[in-house]
Amino acid sequence: MEEDTGPKMQEPDAKAHQEALDKVQAKIDAFQKEKEALSAKINERSAGKEEFFKEKSLIRAELDEVQAQMNEIKSKKDSIQSRLGEKKAEGAEMKSQLGKMKKSMGYTSEAEIDDRIATIEFKMWTDSISLKEEKNLLAEIKELKKNKPKLSELSKLQSNVESFDNGTDLRAEGAKLRDQMNILFEKKTKIQERLKECSDKRQSQVGDMSDVMTKRDEVQQKMQALVAERSSLVQEHRKAMTEYKTFQAEQRRIRNEKYQEERKAQEAAWKLQKKQKEVEKLDDNPFVGQITLIEQSIQFCKGLLPQESGEKKEDKTEIVHNNKEGEVVLGKKEDRANEFYFAPTKKKGGAKNKPKAAEDMTKKPIRHNAETFKLFDSLGLEAPITVADVPALLEKLEKQTEVYNEKVKNWEEQKEEMRRQILDGEKTYAELTKGDKPADEDKEGEEEKEEDKEEEEAKEEEKEEEKEEEAKEEDKEEDKED
Repeated sequence: MEEDTGPKMQEPDAKAHQEALDKVQAKIDAFQKEKEALSAKINERSAGKEEFFKEKSLIRAELDEVQAQMNEIKSKKDSIQSRLGEKKAEGAEMKSQLGKMKKSMGYTSEAEIDDRIATIEFKMWTDSISLKEEKNLLAEIKELKKNKPKLSELSKLQSNVESFDNGTDLRAEGAKLRDQMNILFEKKTKIQERLKECSDKRQSQVGDMSDVMTKRDEVQQKMQALVAERSSLVQEHRKAMTEYKTFQAEQRRIRNEKYQEERKAQEAAWKLQKKQKEVEKLDDNPFVGQITLIEQSIQFCKGLLPQESGEKKEDKTEIVHNNKEGEVVLGKKEDRANEFYFAPTKKKGGAKNKPKAAEDMTKKPIRHNAETFKLFDSLGLEAPITVADVPALLEKLEKQTEVYNEKVKNWEEQKEEMRRQILDGEKTYAELTKGDKPADEDKEGEEEKEEDKEEEEAKEEEKEEEKEEEAKEEDKEEDKED
């Protein structure tokens, strides 16, 4: 994602926002002063206000007391009315039961029942009647005898209905409460008149301040509208700041992504360059130093062997050695008069000196210095102590020469494959030549690792610096908002 190259979002103008708030606040302050002036004008006529409210509270207490008494009497009246309603319902229920009982029985005394029973029995004795009619007459006699005990209940219910009290006492108590209510109502009316007189008296003292109070209320409403406007300005500015911060955060994110992509491209280029350098190293034979050192060692050792008398020295072309830093080439035997690694063992003399026997020369010790010991040690061999040790040492050097020649051959055969592995990132030059490089090249590999490590540390420091810069920018934006 590319960074927005169009018009940048401008940061909300905090100064303009503050000026707008100051203008609104100035209007609020002006209305506040006007309101205070109106309130002061109203308070100018508030003399005697405490006495008025004290007297008013006393009258109000009397009125509340009377009202409480009236409420209590009303509650009692309601209770009496409820009980009278219950009495009325009870009397109606008793009358209804009495009427139903009279209808169901049909007789009002035992004598009437006895007469009817006697009439039925006489008819059964004297008349010729059917069996069905006889059964009906017997059932009627049975019913009459069953209802005979109910006559006492009917008589009792009749007596209760006649003597039922419809709430005479309750009506009298209700009338009494009504009289008390009328007295309290008159008392309440007088108290209300006193309260009105007190308020009228206060009103005459204060005068008509309704216009002033109305104006004060209007000023208060205007102040509330301005406060709402101020809150709206604050909210809009906060919203704009939030959008600006979101925009800034998005731009930082885009820049960071772009930076990360550039870093990745740089790292890829650096890795490719490093691979190219490693591929170029393949053109240099890693064993040339060792081979050269072995050849020079062989030549040095051959120079230590005894020469046949009369043997003519052959002129040899000067050999040019491409030595790496830190490598030393052993000098030839004929050049030891000028420079040598150990002290000469043969004294120069005239023709008078007699040559020694060959077997005596083989026992002759060879003197070495620290450098020659170090060179033989680098080949994994022990420096010859006497001339007799030289032949065996030469055999070992010849074997090492064969080994390294074989390694060079394998190196040339595998060069293309190693080049491919390095470019594909499968292996590094150090991994491919591990165990084949001499000590000085191992040191060079370690130095390269150190350089890579230092480069990685430099990258980490750059990242930390970028994070610190972003944190500083965020702090600055928060300070501006505050």
